[in-house]
Amino acid sequence: MTTVDWSQLPPPQPLPDADSAGFWQATANGELRLCRCTNCGHWHHPPLEHCRRCAAPTAFEPVTGTGTIYTFIVQRQPAVVGYFDQVPYAVAIVELDQQPGLRLTGRVVDVDIDEVRIGMRVAARIEPLRGGEFQVPVFAPVAVV
Repeated sequence: MTTVDWSQLPPPQPLPDADSAGFWQATANGELRLCRCTNCGHWHHPPLEHCRRCAAPTAFEPVTGTGTIYTFIVQRQPAVVGYFDQVPYAVAIVELDQQPGLRLTGRVVDVDIDEVRIGMRVAARIEPLRGGEFQVPVFAPVAVV
């Protein structure tokens, strides 16, 4: 019988599909782009081929990546392969500044987890995802001026 050291395995890797390919192509170039209607300008995430409001086609456009933490969890027990050595860590749903209700999920970095708060201003940056070719957005606090 073979034993597996789960703590040494990389995190799960994304499986892009036709709808999400534009997102992953953008992150590979160090950019954050989300799906937006080419007619009415409504943002969509997760991405859709056609706008749910007016049925026009969509395209991936850049977003600032700034927003506020809408909600979050703190993972205190090793549960996700590839992150066993990082517990505790916070994962947030961030409402982006581009549009109310436009939300993106990511780890919160560069802050003590006990300081993460709903309403905290954050900004996305793109980081490599260990174990593969993908890059993912993470969120770090920004100073409120």
